[in-house]
Amino acid sequence: MEYTELLEKQIIGRLRVDNPWWSEGSIPTFYKDMKPRLYIDMFYSLVTDVGLQRAVVLMGPRRVGKTVMLFHTIARLLADGVPQQNIIYISVETPIYNKIYLEQLFNLSKKTLGKPENDKDQYYVFFDEIQYLKDWEVNLKSLVDTYKNVKFIASGSAAAELKKRSNESGAGRFTDFNLPPLTFCEYIHMKGYDQLMFQQKMQWMGTEIDYYNTIDIDKLNTLFIDYINYGGYPEVVFSEKIQENPGQFIRHDIIDKVLLRDLPSLYGIHDVQELNSLFTMIAYHSGNQFSYESMSKESGVKKEMLKKYISYLEAAFLIRKIHRTDDNARMYQRETSFKIYLTNPSLRCALFQPIKVSDEEIGNMVETAVFAQWIPRQGVDISFANWRLSNKQQGEVDIVGIDAGRQKPQWAVEIKWSDRYAQHPGELMSLLWYLPKNGLTDALVTSETKTLTKEMDSVTLHFMPVACYAYTVAANTLRKTRMIYGL
Repeated sequence: MEYTELLEKQIIGRLRVDNPWWSEGSIPTFYKDMKPRLYIDMFYSLVTDVGLQRAVVLMGPRRVGKTVMLFHTIARLLADGVPQQNIIYISVETPIYNKIYLEQLFNLSKKTLGKPENDKDQYYVFFDEIQYLKDWEVNLKSLVDTYKNVKFIASGSAAAELKKRSNESGAGRFTDFNLPPLTFCEYIHMKGYDQLMFQQKMQWMGTEIDYYNTIDIDKLNTLFIDYINYGGYPEVVFSEKIQENPGQFIRHDIIDKVLLRDLPSLYGIHDVQELNSLFTMIAYHSGNQFSYESMSKESGVKKEMLKKYISYLEAAFLIRKIHRTDDNARMYQRETSFKIYLTNPSLRCALFQPIKVSDEEIGNMVETAVFAQWIPRQGVDISFANWRLSNKQQGEVDIVGIDAGRQKPQWAVEIKWSDRYAQHPGELMSLLWYLPKNGLTDALVTSETKTLTKEMDSVTLHFMPVACYAYTVAANTLRKTRMIYGL
């Protein structure tokens, strides 16, 4: 038997193994038993929109459950009546697929199923870990243009590379879908504690709006601290063994592979130790205000290189840089300082150690957890406000939602892990200065346990536990809600 025939026989055998629904009608039990990510509803609507001639590219950090989501999507397609032999799954990283074009793999799948090459059936074709194929974006674009009756779905873990190549070559042909680390809402759902939460009404600038409260704030706060330490990645959530040493799992499977392999290969980084040291410094100080001058001084990295490294880390979905505005919501002409947050707080805890309520860094980690809920939200421009007061002190508001068109703040939120300010709201001097100056009558202030409303001269402060706030932001994102209230 010739080599090409032998290889084709091996590929066909592998395709049958990876697509058990062709003969059995269902996905493997291993995936069936896992809880779906709550983002699957959004993703599924893109997959089933066959009228839009685009491939769907599922991207995001490593280990957030992209492959599992693909299998859960396949299960839904089967449940919705899609013929089992019209769904094809191909894991591109499989060694025997090395250097084989996507179209060849697609046609071999059809050959395996005994389908004619030019049939007009509606197919759903999933390419997992697509970044392992060189020039995948050119291959995928060609498939989209050629096969009008096929919906192509791709996924990959080298998020920075996927994003870059999708933007460069997939304009008008690809729809990107970013799967973030677990949000707090999903964490509560996966742990089976949905019953802790209920919806409640709030009066906001004369309008009645919904948010989530809890029947047991002590239990919710315990879960929130657990989320900060272990909650970003499904495997960590369900494995006590991994939780005993989350650093080994997250550092090896998520951080090291990105810093030592993905980013250096994509951007030609030679000094990976320098990049690694910089990320470690950022992770330790997540939520702090940075400047290129201070970072350069502390890390020893030149400013121009720092800017590149930060953009690389953002492209890899490890960090998010938040811009600074003044007390009139104007961007500073020269960006001298900014904040950087990890996309998930458990990255820091894995690099160092799990956080405790009594630790000095708890405030920054709580703030990082809140920003992690905002990062997946589309169409919202958030920043932080920082300015110099007349007495030479700094004024600051933690989160400000900006109306991009008018360059005016729509809402403001102050993040606190303390009940002190619910009892002494007059101490929130920066916020009380900022609101009337920008025509805002209401603001949200988070607490540790307190839910109440305080009338302060011309403004109203709504206090809610930070865990409830984080849950509400994440739940509203999942419902595609675009609020002007900071929820």
